[in-house]
Amino acid sequence: MTVSRWWRRLSGPSVPEEIRAVLERGEDVVAAAEADRGHVVVTRLGLWLPGQDGPRRVDWHLVSKAGWDAGTLTVVEAEEAEEVGGAVLLRDRPPVRVGLPRAGRLPELVRRRVEGSIRARHRTDLADGGGAWFVLRKVPGADGVMLQARPDPGTDVDAVRAMAREAAERLSGGQS
Repeated sequence: MTVSRWWRRLSGPSVPEEIRAVLERGEDVVAAAEADRGHVVVTRLGLWLPGQDGPRRVDWHLVSKAGWDAGTLTVVEAEEAEEVGGAVLLRDRPPVRVGLPRAGRLPELVRRRVEGSIRARHRTDLADGGGAWFVLRKVPGADGVMLQARPDPGTDVDAVRAMAREAAERLSGGQS
């Protein structure tokens, strides 16, 4: 191994100043890759993606899906639509696609972080043909887990709300 390769390994991934400047204290960089428009950075708290107004972090518990195909990372971010009795209903945003010509281990590390945030998951199909995912996820930098419910498009959200409320009550031991 050359000295420069050894030094890069020792000093961590190269991260542009525009991202370094907005990292939280203790938000260690795990991996970084130059993208077709900016950089993609993996930290212990989330995934930094290039955006129109500069880089932005998607916390691991809000990454609904992440996939890798033909040099493109596709990320589906969830937004917290509402809190329901100790659970959070999510709504998926449109997918973000980022070209990564030299991704290295970044896609593998994204997959590990997303899967590592999931403590349990359960799929429920409803009689109306819709359904929902119920997922217990660890929130980066916090103790404990969060119950998330993500209804499929077109699913009766009131039915999912009721199920989420009941599930949250059961998880809290009926103390909600």
